[in-house]
Amino acid sequence: MRSIPTTRRALMGGAAGLAALGGRGAMAAALPALPTSPVALSIMDVGGDLQLTRAAIDAYAKANPRLVSGITFSQAPAPELAGKLKAQQAAGRVDIDMVLTGVGGMSAGVAQNLWIPIVSEYGAALPNLQEIYLPGAWKMQGLTQGQAVCVVFSPAGPLLEYMPAAVKQPPKTTQELLEWTRAHPKRFFYANPANSGPGATFLMGLPYLLKDKDPADPAKGWENTWAYLAELGKNIEYYPTGTAATMKELGEGSRDIIATQLGWDLNPRILGVVPKEAEVIVLEGFHWVTDAHYWAVPKGVANDKLAVLLDLIKFMLTRPAQAMTYDKGYFYPGPAVKDVPLSMAPEESQKLVAEYGRAIYAKLIAEVPVEVTLDTDKLLYAYDRWNQQVGARVGK
Repeated sequence: MRSIPTTRRALMGGAAGLAALGGRGAMAAALPALPTSPVALSIMDVGGDLQLTRAAIDAYAKANPRLVSGITFSQAPAPELAGKLKAQQAAGRVDIDMVLTGVGGMSAGVAQNLWIPIVSEYGAALPNLQEIYLPGAWKMQGLTQGQAVCVVFSPAGPLLEYMPAAVKQPPKTTQELLEWTRAHPKRFFYANPANSGPGATFLMGLPYLLKDKDPADPAKGWENTWAYLAELGKNIEYYPTGTAATMKELGEGSRDIIATQLGWDLNPRILGVVPKEAEVIVLEGFHWVTDAHYWAVPKGVANDKLAVLLDLIKFMLTRPAQAMTYDKGYFYPGPAVKDVPLSMAPEESQKLVAEYGRAIYAKLIAEVPVEVTLDTDKLLYAYDRWNQQVGARVGK
């Protein structure tokens, strides 16, 4: 049973319905006691979140040697996460204490009942989320059904990134993009939406661009989108399993246009993977589709570790820890919490964002409509249908 409504209407207008899970859960459980001796933690990242939060996690561990003896970090593709956790939980040997994940991994865990409902049951250990979050982050928190905590947030995309030397007249509409791919086959692509923020925002942004009947309903309201993706796919060579491959191929010159979003525009250019001179555009009718990263605790984690993890999450939601998430622009802006300006970020982050950021972003963030990601059931439906009707028929 869902503990909160997760329809788009509820998320956009039903803040009162979410307030019970704003860090003061109605289904509260007794808080676990902090351990009397330090514990070793195992943290798995399936969404690239450590680029944003590793510095804060390390700072917490250093400041709390009586709670944390050490932290082991690992990484895995998001699609592999659910199967791995289910196997461990079935065997009664969960060795992953916390998962750092994007929307896809979080949603899959919610759908398969993998997470401890840390917000709805242990909200008393956390700040009041509705009070501290940015409005967009609060809406993204609603997708969790009280089972995870949003730690970073971005208006995200969908944006298109291109090399101006190769694309003299970039497309301005969805029809122009389709025509461009027909004239330049295999020179545009995007990553599998289930494992890519830019791929997901491209998928969910198209219904707005194409004026579909109901952008919130991929089953009955995306007639234009599914037809468009099928046509577009005829001119696409393959769909990478992650975003990094799209950046690498754009930087190497193997592709001329790719799907991107704010952080994936800044960070690869900062790192030199994509040339600094790469440009971005939005298509006519563009709406932001927001993105977020979450921290979730698998069922089966011992109470002493759960107590420490709740304390770590509380620390992560402080303004100094949030300021670290500006990082090198990976999830720009980054902070999910209000009143965390760039001026609070480390000096290196401030310099890099100033150098590689784009003036147009502030205008777009201020003026363009913002849409929340699809709720869990509809998102998973969209991913499955994309895999069957688009991903499996690449080039056909």
